[in-house]
Amino acid sequence: MDVATSGADEVVAGILVRDGQVLLCHRTAGRKWYPDVWDLPGGHVEAEETVLGALVGELEEELGVVIKEPSGQEFSRLVTNEVDLRIWVIQEWIGTPVNASPNEHDHVEWFSSGAVAGLRLAHESYISLIAEAL
Repeated sequence: MDVATSGADEVVAGILVRDGQVLLCHRTAGRKWYPDVWDLPGGHVEAEETVLGALVGELEEELGVVIKEPSGQEFSRLVTNEVDLRIWVIQEWIGTPVNASPNEHDHVEWFSSGAVAGLRLAHESYISLIAEAL
């Protein structure tokens, strides 16, 4: 496992899977981080949060769904000088995912693995990660 360099932002994300599709959020064009791209729902880990607590909180904040804290290791981890991104596959939640954070996203939508390949994504590795998750 790679270790983030000091100064890298800790970020968490969930790959929500339902009926062979994954839920992605389209980031608004005015966002500082990764504007105008499709991204996994999630966000930054705040100083007072645990990584798993941040995942639970971000998915509720952005999508209006409640998940249990995952019990296992993350599905994937992407580490760069700028970001330490931990990703979990989420298959169960309470509530219907909606765009509960319109200041961050202008749209949320379900996609099949094949459809994801044609999207402008926040990171190119998402294509293979989503295919593997589905």
